[in-house]
Amino acid sequence: MLKKRFFKTKDEVEVTFEWPKSDEQSISIAGDFTDWQPVAMKYSKAKKAFNFKTRFPKEEQFQFRYLINGEVWENDPKADGYAPNSLGSDNSVLSTSNA
Repeated sequence: MLKKRFFKTKDEVEVTFEWPKSDEQSISIAGDFTDWQPVAMKYSKAKKAFNFKTRFPKEEQFQFRYLINGEVWENDPKADGYAPNSLGSDNSVLSTSNA
C-alpha cells in the first residue's frame, strides 16, 4: 500500500510503502530509486506491517517491486499503475503528481 503526503511549500512528496505482515519473515523494496538493489523494510509491531518511508520529487513516476523473504517478487496492489519490465512481468508504478 502507498501513502503519500504532499507539502505545500516543497517540491517533494513523502511516500510510505507498506506491506501487511502475514507469513512473511522479511520484505525488501527495490526500484529505479534504489538502482534495483533491495532495501529492507522495517517491521512495525503496532501497525503489523513492514514499512519504508522516503521522499521523491513531485510530478514524476518511479517503478518498484517488493521482494518477499528474499525469493518472490510482488507488485503493490494499490500502485498507481503497472509497467512491463524486461523479465516478462510488470513493475508497480508510483506517481508523485497531485492530480
